Parts: sequence; C-alpha cells; structure tokens
Amino acid sequence: MHFGWYDRRVRRVRDLSCGDARIYVEVEVRRVLCRSCGHVKREQLAFLADNPFYTKRFAFYVGRRCRQATIKDIAQELKLDWDSVKLLEMQYMRAQLAKAGTPGPKAIGIDEISIRKGHDYRIVVSDLIRRRPIWFGGEDRSEASMSKFYAWLGEKKSSRIRLAVMDMWKPFRMATQTHAPQAAILFDKFHVMRHLGEALDTVRKSEYARLQGRERRYIKGQKYTLLSRKENLTLEGKKSLKVLLAANKRLNTALRRALASCGATSVKVGHDASSRTGAPASSGSGSKPMRSSLR
Repeated sequence: MHFGWYDRRVRRVRDLSCGDARIYVEVEVRRVLCRSCGHVKREQLAFLADNPFYTKRFAFYVGRRCRQATIKDIAQELKLDWDSVKLLEMQYMRAQLAKAGTPGPKAIGIDEISIRKGHDYRIVVSDLIRRRPIWFGGEDRSEASMSKFYAWLGEKKSSRIRLAVMDMWKPFRMATQTHAPQAAILFDKFHVMRHLGEALDTVRKSEYARLQGRERRYIKGQKYTLLSRKENLTLEGKKSLKVLLAANKRLNTALRRALASCGATSVKVGHDASSRTGAPASSGSGSKPMRSSLR
C-alpha cells in the first residue's frame, strides 16, 4: 500500500503522575491517505492505550490498581470518570490473559452467573487445582454455550481433564460427556441434597397418607432425623432413626432409591476421581463427601 501524508494534530494524553501532580504529554498524531483504498487512517502509536487519551503505562497502572480497589474508588483517586477506568481495566485484563496463554486444567468447576435481572446467564469455568477462573462466556447456559469452552480449550487439553464439578444441570453434563468423556463428573452436593429433600417430602407425604393413628408418629417430625449425618445425631436421635427405619420398611426402601436416583452414584464417582487428581472433593470450600443417615 502507498500512503501520503493527509493532516496532523496535537493530542494531549495523560501519563503517569509525579507525586500529586498529574502529567500530560502532547503528541503529534498524523493521519495518512491510503492511495490503494482511498481511506484516511490515523497513525498508530505503540505507547498509546486502546483509549488514545492515555498512555499504555498509565492504563496498566489503572488496571493494577483495580485489583485492590473498586472502579468507583479509582475514578475518584485519579480524577477520572467511571467508564474510562472500566475501559482501561479491560485493556489490562486482556493483556494479562494473553500473557497467561490457554490453561490446561485437570479439574474444572462449572457454574453460571446472572448478569442482569431475569434469566440472562453466562457460564464461568474455574481451574480447581490452581483456584482461579479461566473462562467466562456463552450466550446462556445451554449445551451449545458450554461447548464453546471446550472449543476454546482445544481437543488436546480437553482430553486431559480428569474431574468436572458442576450442579445437576443437564446441558453442562452432556457437553462435558461429549467433549471430555474421560472426565469424572461430580455433582454439587447442595443440589443433590435439594433433590433428595424433595424426594423425601414426596415419600413422607405418601406414607403419612397411607398410615393411620399411632403409626403416623414414625413419619411426623422425623424429616431432619432422616437428613442428618448419623454421626451428628444425638443418642436420642440415633434411637429414633433406628426405630423409624425398623418400623417402616417401605420408607427405608423408598428413601434409599431416592438417594440413588438423585445423584449418589455420581457423587461417589467424583470423590474417587478427586483422589487421583489431587482436587478437592467438592466445589465448596472445606466440604466433605456427602453422606446420609441412610447408610
């Protein structure tokens, strides 16, 4: 391409401060006329940020400061508007991501966050061993959006994943089984317990309706005895549990089936896999493998 000088102007850009004094640099910026395409283009200066009113080193300083304080506080400190600080922070974050490169996690945690009111979701994937987020994206929490993470990670690095921790959302599970079939899937124990609680309520209501008179005392008021870990029960609670399960065989059998159907098998598989990767057994901090008094 052939360029010809078109016009020039002096631009005032902000640089790093010196003590309490704000420093500005006056830079001559030229525009050139491309003889091949006929368009006028602005000269690119390597030391300017994406926002051309700031130098790149000032933009990086703002980005680093945003790691310790809020955007609002940084804007007040540096006498900038909120949007300018946000743009400079985003430039800093893009540079850090490019420097870090594509990660190769062995254990990942998958979750979604709502970015505004209503059901408008984005997916967040974290490296559980290094304890840091590595991917944020998608248009929703569908299988297609989840597949974008594996496409970004690449087939080779996806094949190295040994453990995937997630809630019981089917699209996450299907995408993981498609793109990382070797990975063990560990369901979040809080979602498992929610399904178990719903199954428990259904069984208790049906048994309460079936029984009459004094037999109902084995059902009424015993929900939390059934849900508690056996070792956490008091002596009286353990006696109540023993009497309850011995007196009502139907309730015992139904609850064991409910426990199995709501993910107990997946929890066991995930816990075994975590011992191979060195990752925690659950996405929750300090949590233990799920156990129930129905053992």
